[in-house]
Amino acid sequence: MPNPTPPAAPLRSNRDSESCQNRQGRLFQDGVDLLFNAVAAPLGVKDQQHRWCFLNQVYGDLLGYAAADLLGKSEADIFPPAVAEVFRRAEQQAMALGQRQSIQVQLPTSTESHRTLIVDIAPVVVLEDVSLLMVTLQDITAQQQVEQTLQRQSERERLLGAIAQHRLQVINPEELLQTTVSEVRHFLKVDWVLFYSFDPDYPGVVAGSAAGSAALGRFLDVASPSSKNGKDLNALNELNELNELNELKDHLVSCGGDIQVITDIRTAPLPKIYREQLTQAQVQAGLVLPIFQGERLCGLVCALHRSASRSWPSWEMSTLREVATQVGSAIKQARLYRQVQQLNTDLEQQVAQRTEQLQTALDFEATLKRITDRVRDSLDVNQIMLSAVEELTEALGAKGSNTALYDLEQRTSTIYYEYNSYNSSIPAYQGRVAQMEAFPEVYDQLLNGQYFQFCSMEPNPDRGYVAMLACPVLDDRGVLGDLWLINGRDYGFSDIEIRLVQQVANQCAIAIRQARLYEAAQSQVAELERLNTLKDDFLSTVSHELRTPVTSMRVALKLLGASLNQECNLSAELDKPKAAQNPIARYYHILKEECEREISLINDLLDLQRLDVGNHPVQTEPIVLKTWLSGWIDSFITRAKSRDQTLQVSTAPSLPVVHTDMASLERILAELLNNACKYTPPGEHITLRVEPLAGAQLSQVQFVLTNTGVTIPAEERSRIFDKFYRVPSADPWKQGGTGLGLALVQKLCRYLGGEIAVLSDDQRTCFTVTLPTQLSLSR
Repeated sequence: MPNPTPPAAPLRSNRDSESCQNRQGRLFQDGVDLLFNAVAAPLGVKDQQHRWCFLNQVYGDLLGYAAADLLGKSEADIFPPAVAEVFRRAEQQAMALGQRQSIQVQLPTSTESHRTLIVDIAPVVVLEDVSLLMVTLQDITAQQQVEQTLQRQSERERLLGAIAQHRLQVINPEELLQTTVSEVRHFLKVDWVLFYSFDPDYPGVVAGSAAGSAALGRFLDVASPSSKNGKDLNALNELNELNELNELKDHLVSCGGDIQVITDIRTAPLPKIYREQLTQAQVQAGLVLPIFQGERLCGLVCALHRSASRSWPSWEMSTLREVATQVGSAIKQARLYRQVQQLNTDLEQQVAQRTEQLQTALDFEATLKRITDRVRDSLDVNQIMLSAVEELTEALGAKGSNTALYDLEQRTSTIYYEYNSYNSSIPAYQGRVAQMEAFPEVYDQLLNGQYFQFCSMEPNPDRGYVAMLACPVLDDRGVLGDLWLINGRDYGFSDIEIRLVQQVANQCAIAIRQARLYEAAQSQVAELERLNTLKDDFLSTVSHELRTPVTSMRVALKLLGASLNQECNLSAELDKPKAAQNPIARYYHILKEECEREISLINDLLDLQRLDVGNHPVQTEPIVLKTWLSGWIDSFITRAKSRDQTLQVSTAPSLPVVHTDMASLERILAELLNNACKYTPPGEHITLRVEPLAGAQLSQVQFVLTNTGVTIPAEERSRIFDKFYRVPSADPWKQGGTGLGLALVQKLCRYLGGEIAVLSDDQRTCFTVTLPTQLSLSR
């Protein structure tokens, strides 16, 4: 289509275009854009200022502009004022009346002709006060030209229309040419019309039409090879075989490819032999219409008249020129159709191949996932090998497979598992050991991480001639073994199959490495458990053995204290400050403290040992926490005051009665309060808060002990409940300790069905003990 004339009015600013595009973005989403552009008809949307805010590319192409260049503009920006005024009035009327308006507009073109459009304008209400115009265009220029041409030359167009319609309905070039020569014969009212092809694939006369005389049936025989008129067909074939036709071809090309008019055959400038043949056929006049494809002469439409010589009017030749154009296009179309058919066939084959490859890839991916899941779910090397071999053999349809693990120190390969899918009578190779030095051509490649496949030159005694694929089982640390697949002698493993085997082998290597690490870890765990048992037995034995002499020491100290009290008033000396005490009182005090410390250590060890084996004594009794705590906590409040610390106790008003072991609960809180008093600096605060746990499935109570002025480092929090562990530099006052207190607290909490947690940051440490209100529910 020719482009419209240059714009008659200056184009609007880019700011208007951007504003319109922004409004378009607010009105239409990406899905609407795709929908509008999918519409084949020219479609546009205009705002109340008659500017385009959306139009599809077909709309822009029809006006001769890119769609993006028209956004924010109106017809006044691209058409002469008179044409733009027609659009404006119709759009105003559609907007004012709220009804669809249809107008016919003629647009000028650069070739001094006009393009006729039917413009359909419909108002569309987007919001209450916002209306848009939807504009559709229909180009009817060609339709008008056809109607005018049909009026002037109805018969001429009947011929061209019949050929064109048949061209649309029929793709077969022979059938199309047969219809063409028949229509041309009826149009020219001549005796014979034939089509001679210069196509090397279809040379000679390929279509013909003749009047009703039986003597002229040869042309129909040519068009229909099944005809029984073999004599006439042979005569025509003789004509086809004449080399002199090439002279006619060269003559037509030299004449510029125009129609050759033969008013009298006797005077026509034709090769002699061709003139003689036509004279024998009683041809008096004719037309030779060359059919070109580009610059190449592909055939001739020959119209031959027998009745008498005749003239050929110019309108007939003009019509035949158009026929020649259509026939040339039809032949080209037929050839393109054949090429497209061949391309479609090739494409279908490629699609089928790619579909098959894709399906194979999907199947292999599913197989790989299934094998990976199975081998990674197992920590047994034999099970890993079994799963990989069976699944892979079935997936690839192989006849057999086996897998082996290497002993690189001994340079041996041991077959751990094999699988035969087609013949169970083949002797088993499982357990067979191969020396790598005996097969260097095989194991050198496998040890270097290379796969290979080969066919046996000599038959295997058990399997016969086979094709084999060997793939190493390796990871980033080295080769662990190999995986072999066996198939028929003529089978070649494809690239995708080899990749699958490699991926399975890699997954097997990972799983085997994990299994070996698990075995090593299990061995280490067993050894650690054995050592821990020995340690616990040792501690239990030592504690029992030490308890008797230490108890005796305590009794002896009591007797010694009584004697010293009588002789030198020991009690009075012990009440004095340490600096004022005599040596006997200081030594006695040190001896007594260390004895109590050893007894406490031994008791802690025995309690831990009983908790570990589960025979710690528990006596459940109801405890009213508020009443019990008010009397029990006094000693710790006094101790905190002596250290210039503040200890506060806060209890919720609706605390439940707790049924648990009071001795264990006292031990838990005493250890935590002792630590709080021990490690809280002077001037800081200690708070014990007791409250029921909200939202818990079972009735629970929480003891939250918080002290300020101290922080437990994050890297130490996970170890503070370990036996004998003490946080480094956490005791600047050198008050001592065994490191068993928190370990014992944690075990007691769990033994009572609860838990303990710790949080520490910003010079604040908080221990939270959670216990059930009914001990029996948790055990």
